[in-house]
Amino acid sequence: MFWKYSIKRVLNGIIIFVILIFIYSILFNAQLERTIYSQIDEQVNGELHNLNTSRMTPEAIENWILQRRETLYKSYNLDKTSFERIVMRAYNTITFNFGKSTIIKSNSGKRDVRSIVFEAIPRTLLLFVTAMLIDVFLGILLGIKKAQKPGSVLDKSTSIGTMIVYGMPSWWLGMLMIMMFVYALGIFPSGGLHSTPVPQGEFAKFVDLLWHLTLPVITLVILGFWGRAYLTRNIVLSTLQEDYIMAARARGIKERRVLYSHGLRSAAPPLVTMSLLALLASVGGNIIFEGIFSWPGMGNLYWVAVQQNDIPVLMANLAVTTGLYQLGLVILDLTYGLLDPRIKVGGKA
Repeated sequence: MFWKYSIKRVLNGIIIFVILIFIYSILFNAQLERTIYSQIDEQVNGELHNLNTSRMTPEAIENWILQRRETLYKSYNLDKTSFERIVMRAYNTITFNFGKSTIIKSNSGKRDVRSIVFEAIPRTLLLFVTAMLIDVFLGILLGIKKAQKPGSVLDKSTSIGTMIVYGMPSWWLGMLMIMMFVYALGIFPSGGLHSTPVPQGEFAKFVDLLWHLTLPVITLVILGFWGRAYLTRNIVLSTLQEDYIMAARARGIKERRVLYSHGLRSAAPPLVTMSLLALLASVGGNIIFEGIFSWPGMGNLYWVAVQQNDIPVLMANLAVTTGLYQLGLVILDLTYGLLDPRIKVGGKA
């Protein structure tokens, strides 16, 4: 039964997510606690500086420092065992209680990690989902045309283009696009989400966002749709050679209907798998690509958190990225079972 398979797949996804969060908590535990100890020392020294110590003996000052540190240690659960601390931090991460950042702030000036991460997620999704939709549309369309006439001029020329573009590093093509369209032609801005100052009015702000979005989207589409078209061509071409396709043609069904109603439907599962996996891989943001275009998404946030040693932001970034990736894999498996009529998921042979 499909519903049994669905429940089992969802539970597996949750278990894998929890295990990964525990691994992250173990890996970052030592570094995070060193940062917390340093913050406590700074806080105690700052409070001691504002404290009137003229009538206190050195022993009283030392006792006050020890008591204050002990209080702060308890507030951060540093008085518990290492295993208990790891479990508590993993639980807080799983429940999206990420706490406060050490350095990074949100656009509103807050140090709430959840606000910082949730500001970056829509920007990454906007960039990569937009590019992916265009990429998938153009890639599948070109791949179908190539599969219709294998060995044609279109097929051979685009296959050569695929070999040229597919091996290009994203950072190299991104820098090339910036040099051409920003500095040479002056058509697009070099990067960022909005101009400085930000235009007034919602419509002007939206147009400015599209202006900044266009160049990185074009770069991603150029990098992606050639390879997607080539894979689509091979998948559809192999499907068109199946016996049921030959039988449909023998019955006199029009070629267009054979291609789209029979061939493309059977080729849909691997095409959807290919597209969703590429989208899931980009959910966390591409560190180098977002850095080149100064795009304030998850990849850029991850790099800033690594540079500034902001472990809470880094942990939250990894947790959200892992959660979205696991959710996508679950949806992908369920969709795959629904799309492919040849698969009886969870059924008996």
